[in-house]
Amino acid sequence: MSAYMPTLKQLQYLVALKEHGHFGRAAEACFVTQSTLSAGIRELESLIGVTLVERTRRIVRFTALGDRIVEKAHRVLREAEELAALAQASGSPLAGELRMSVIPTIAPFLLPRLLPRLRAERPSLQLYLREETSHAALDSLRHGHADCVLLALPFPVGDVETEILFSDPLFVAFPRDDPRDPPAEITPEAIDGNRLLLLEDGHCLKEHALAACNRAELRTEASITGTSLHTLVQMVDNGLGVTLLPEMAIRGGILANTQITARPVRSPQAHRDIALIWRRNSPREADFRMMADILRSAAEEQRESAAAA
Repeated sequence: MSAYMPTLKQLQYLVALKEHGHFGRAAEACFVTQSTLSAGIRELESLIGVTLVERTRRIVRFTALGDRIVEKAHRVLREAEELAALAQASGSPLAGELRMSVIPTIAPFLLPRLLPRLRAERPSLQLYLREETSHAALDSLRHGHADCVLLALPFPVGDVETEILFSDPLFVAFPRDDPRDPPAEITPEAIDGNRLLLLEDGHCLKEHALAACNRAELRTEASITGTSLHTLVQMVDNGLGVTLLPEMAIRGGILANTQITARPVRSPQAHRDIALIWRRNSPREADFRMMADILRSAAEEQRESAAAA
């Protein structure tokens, strides 16, 4: 008995339509015309004898079976990509295409050190970067849009391979000459919850900052949020409150040209662990371990440069 086997291209079209919710945008993502993508999905539906997508003039709605097939399609496409990666891994180490997602509280501070090193040491590597929040980055990894993810722990990452790169301490940042200027270190109890500025929901650093303070009431007291660390720094510089910053950002110069002082937090929870993660049993594990070593070296170079300055 023979059954119709969907092509990888048809599955790519279906997954793209699910992700974009629009035939035109899905076609652009697949680098085909809208009519080609639509015809490919209709052919898939016709040959397996079921409706996967309900089409109206204004909306694209997947059927329950369509959603289930999309989930299976993600896995099939990921396996196909790993098949190609298996062959690639047998050649030169850390070469060819590699897609890495990086969270926004790491990307602008570590990548400027990393990228020149990679260009010099691995000229045959084509690194494609995506800046995403932790949840979005994990979705990209799960669905095969990213090969590895650079993020901060603790965070629920699921069943993946993890390599801790280094610890990144947290500091309290407050306006210089503030009358409440703390000593060399500040205890969590000394942080004024009414003045605490945090990142908005979706950024894992918000949870790390709250964990560092170890005060449950701060979750409700800290009502003002920012969209990025740079936004929080500007708010602090204008006297709107205090915030918590990772040492990596401070070493990266985020406080340059501001009137802000930063003090370390005296707490065993006042740090985050920077880690590289990837899917279990990936044929490119050796590449990711090598990338982890390069990331450690880039972070150490940043630390030494900041100390010298």
